Amino acid sequence: MTRIGLLSDTHAYWDDKYLTYFDTCDEIWHAGDIGSLEVAQKLADFRPFRAVYGNIDGQDIRRIYPQINRFTVDGAEILIKHIGGYPGNYDSSVRGSLLVKPPKLFISGHSHILKVKYDKTLGMLHINPGAAGTSGFHKVRTMVRFSIENGEFKDLEVIELAG
Repeated sequence: MTRIGLLSDTHAYWDDKYLTYFDTCDEIWHAGDIGSLEVAQKLADFRPFRAVYGNIDGQDIRRIYPQINRFTVDGAEILIKHIGGYPGNYDSSVRGSLLVKPPKLFISGHSHILKVKYDKTLGMLHINPGAAGTSGFHKVRTMVRFSIENGEFKDLEVIELAG
């Protein structure tokens, strides 16, 4: 079993609560708009870290993290892209990849809106963890924790960050 901490849209904002809530996680994933190398480095120093760059990320982050990250963890294929849309309305930049070879889990950020939805047509779970930073229109900062075991997703928790 692999325990995942998932966040997005930090926009260079650091909160020590990231580490507190992800203390039980084996890996941390960031769905883009990291905002600074310092935030990425603090997360990477804490746990194995996977990320994609977002539309606000500069060349320093784009040189290190890809636009699309596709990988397998504990029997589940994962695809992360910052601007990806959601079931029924995938962004054109990723729609073809999802339709041709859907992963078991598609993660996107960008909207700052927390959403967990199963796409019955593609047999794929979609997660947008919302925004963990303070920049943007969202009123509540959110992150997600979940487990992957033998290709199945379990124990999904939504974390609301106060303050």
